[in-house]
Amino acid sequence: MATPLHLEASRAIPVEVEAAFDRLLPHPLTDLMSRRYGLLPPIREVRDQVGPWGEVGQTRTIVLTDGGTMHEELIEVVRPDHFSYRLTQITGALAPLVDEVAGRWSFAPAGTGVRVTWSWALHPRTPYAARLLAPVGRMWRGYARQSLEEISDVLVAGAVTPE
Repeated sequence: MATPLHLEASRAIPVEVEAAFDRLLPHPLTDLMSRRYGLLPPIREVRDQVGPWGEVGQTRTIVLTDGGTMHEELIEVVRPDHFSYRLTQITGALAPLVDEVAGRWSFAPAGTGVRVTWSWALHPRTPYAARLLAPVGRMWRGYARQSLEEISDVLVAGAVTPE
């Protein structure tokens, strides 16, 4: 079996750790990953989700704007430290290259706020596909940067209390 490609991106955000965790976990993915980066499309919709996202064992289908889909399962929730998920049944552009993605969102104190870290481990479909993942990794880093910007905006806006 080929070695997974590990990717990670993070951003410091001026909100409390617990608030960041509690707001991000259930927040709609379409708000957080709404822009294309290279060949990586934004999320168009989420299907088959029952209730607010946040319980271990929950599943849903992520639909991308290019028609690709991924089955997501929430596999671990440790408030306020991290939550982890697995993406399988991948269709679309990544399908020939990626069998499964192990994802994780981590939250750690950083100054007066939180450092939010998003990581992916892409499990290649074949040893040959593993050799083709480096460009996907470069695109993912740009996609992650954009998503972390959107997440920062959502979390900071949610921290503002009306007078």
